[in-house]
Amino acid sequence: MDTGMDTSGLAIAIMAAGKGTRLKSKRPKVLHEIGGQALLLHVIAAAKAIIPADRILCIIGHEAERVRSAVEATGVRFVLQAEQRGTGHALQQVKAYLSDQAAASLPDNLLVLSGDVPLIRPETLAAVCETHLREHASMTILTAVPADPTGYGRVLRVAERSAEVTAIVEQKALTAEQMSAPEINSGIYCFRTTSLFSKLDQLSNDNAHGELYLTDVAAMLVASGERVVAVKADSVDEVLGANTIAEMMHLDAAMRFEKAKRLMAQGVTILRPDTCVIDAAVEVGSDTVLEPFVQLLGATRIGSDCRIRSFSVVQNSTLGDGVLLRNGCILDGAQVAAGALIGPYAHLRPESEIGEGAHVGNFCETKKVRLGKGSKANHLSYLGDAEIGGGVNIGAGAITCNYDGAHKHLTTIGDGAFIGSDSTLVAPVTVGAGAYVAAGSCITETVPAESLALGRSRQITKPGWVAARQAAGKTK
Repeated sequence: MDTGMDTSGLAIAIMAAGKGTRLKSKRPKVLHEIGGQALLLHVIAAAKAIIPADRILCIIGHEAERVRSAVEATGVRFVLQAEQRGTGHALQQVKAYLSDQAAASLPDNLLVLSGDVPLIRPETLAAVCETHLREHASMTILTAVPADPTGYGRVLRVAERSAEVTAIVEQKALTAEQMSAPEINSGIYCFRTTSLFSKLDQLSNDNAHGELYLTDVAAMLVASGERVVAVKADSVDEVLGANTIAEMMHLDAAMRFEKAKRLMAQGVTILRPDTCVIDAAVEVGSDTVLEPFVQLLGATRIGSDCRIRSFSVVQNSTLGDGVLLRNGCILDGAQVAAGALIGPYAHLRPESEIGEGAHVGNFCETKKVRLGKGSKANHLSYLGDAEIGGGVNIGAGAITCNYDGAHKHLTTIGDGAFIGSDSTLVAPVTVGAGAYVAAGSCITETVPAESLALGRSRQITKPGWVAARQAAGKTK
């Protein structure tokens, strides 16, 4: 994201050390997911849209290594808050970390984010930083005005239209007059780094929880004559955290609704967006139609002019243009080329590559298979660990026997081959181009190109057998 703002002197600290006890969960709070991603990953993505990852500091504490492992691929750096003693204490660890670096690495300004505020937008973060620089502030506070501010700390301004702030007052400390103050503290701040660091060691834990609160820095800065200002977020949801599973699902619904709206604005038809589950990272091309109760998850990419019918679940898969996915299909880690027809009730497992114009029909399962251009497996087949050429017909009930109890083996089928219904191909085995396998055959040896292979017992017919059996039964 190009904001046009000089961010060379900016660093970002993300507070992600808390446990989240109200969630009643063993999982660290910031690793709970909405929109298919951990809360913390959403916040990191917004931060990375502003500055490079190596200038983002993630403060970790509770289950630190688990959190580190979940997000280290983003390239952010980590600051350990081994003992969690409040937000002010968290920033004391950042001060210590940065003080250990070269003096030249101390950023001019530090943007402080919460790891459990997943709807925050890069545009809003940029607005906070721009206001901070324009107002020559020592501290800039992102605020919001919810319908009911009860329970939140309030931001008190010098005057209604003034950008300047006098203090942040927690709910319990509000006077009768301050109760009506509508503006809440989001917990997102931008500081002049030297001003922040000069106050951190003055914080007191003389409060009900015995913790060091970053909010107290605002009053300290005002008292010392430094400038503290506030800027309002466009949306209340954007700055909300999640302290319970119910609150988290509220944010999940908000994120998914916004995602659906963006897709529809790009030309995607979603017939019942309230019934569809679409993860934040999903991409869908224009003129594609999503029917009710579709789930598109993970890093899924859907091309243009596709139709995804109801009750299909597509995860970490790619569909080319013009693909028809009939009802009830499950795709996981699959690649489907343009014009292919899948389902209904097909299961494409990881490393399935379905070629252009190919068909995988009802109650078929594929795994680690390449199905060539125009090939068809229309009914009740299992195709695993197979290389299948173009123009191949796989009859109903045909399967590749890929597992011998210890190892997986490859089946290779050449272009234009015909595999008869209810055939069993025992891997490793090769069926040559243009070859035919008769229905009901068990194939254990190579079938040369343009050959016919039969691997079934000879049929024996006994005329009159039924009458003889019935007669024998009557004599007993």
